[in-house]
Amino acid sequence: MPELPEVETARSLIAEQALGRRIVGVDDADTYVTRPHRPGQLRDALIGRTLTSALRRGKTMWIETSGLDGSAGPGPELGIHLGMSGRIVVTAGDRATEGGGPRRRDAQPRKAEWNRFTLEFADGGHLVLFDQRRLGRVRLNPDTAALGPDAEQVTRAEFRRLITKGTVAVKARLLNQSKIAGVGNLLADEALWQAKIPPATPVNYLQPKDADRLYRALKAALASAIAKGGAHTGDVIPARHPGGTCPRCGAEMVHGTVGGRSTWWCSREQAPWPEPDQRARLPAPVSPGLSCPAQPSPAGYPWIWARALAASRQPAVVSSRLASEASCVRSSAAVTQSLTT
Repeated sequence: MPELPEVETARSLIAEQALGRRIVGVDDADTYVTRPHRPGQLRDALIGRTLTSALRRGKTMWIETSGLDGSAGPGPELGIHLGMSGRIVVTAGDRATEGGGPRRRDAQPRKAEWNRFTLEFADGGHLVLFDQRRLGRVRLNPDTAALGPDAEQVTRAEFRRLITKGTVAVKARLLNQSKIAGVGNLLADEALWQAKIPPATPVNYLQPKDADRLYRALKAALASAIAKGGAHTGDVIPARHPGGTCPRCGAEMVHGTVGGRSTWWCSREQAPWPEPDQRARLPAPVSPGLSCPAQPSPAGYPWIWARALAASRQPAVVSSRLASEASCVRSSAAVTQSLTT
């Protein structure tokens, strides 16, 4: 479904091309998309008003409207949720501009019945929620109280506090909209890959430097996705398939389920971490000139790495990685001694 970057492209489109335009007609006949409002309720609330601002928190977007007849008080807020594949279309004259979820290459020609909600402006243009799958939603005065801070706006201190409490997997925490709003499945995989953090790592395993690295990675992933048009443009996204390899180190990508969601990660750079006390006592890889992790990681310690991946029933990955990593690390006997003394 659309993530923060896709929703931001829709919000930006509305902000650039729909604000200041007066509403003279509303098609709210699709009672499923406009539930719980009855037919005509949105029309009665919006006709005669002007769109004044387009706002967003996470994946939730809403438009503020003016009062009627010069009233100083604002009108109702119009919430628009894009669903799984919805897009916003704004027209002016013969020009139509779209924003929102990515267009599929095999998309069918647009049909009028897929226009689920329409505002008609006094200048003859329109704002349309186009949604072939009919999973979008339009409602008045949407409630945003349950949402956490916006992922694009959250500060480093807020992020560190919100991300590290509890024992849930770090990817599940990123996807929890009540903690940080706007991160979806693709963005989570991209940010964790950029930060070299295993997605199933319990959040209480994260040291402050890990949380800060993830914060920077998330900010970078968001900025790139917004600039390029969506979370599907991330660097690791094309490698999320069987046989895919890490774009950074060439290791095999691994698939699993984390937080109930399909998840992909690099088998080398995002190998499972040991418990914090063991991780802190692991010696760093010692072979200079080799492409080993600078930060102590099970990817550099075959005996821990093999134990973790064997539990995931991936012996082929284990055997191939042990051969490639063995020259990068101290002997397992030295590692064992460091953990028992």
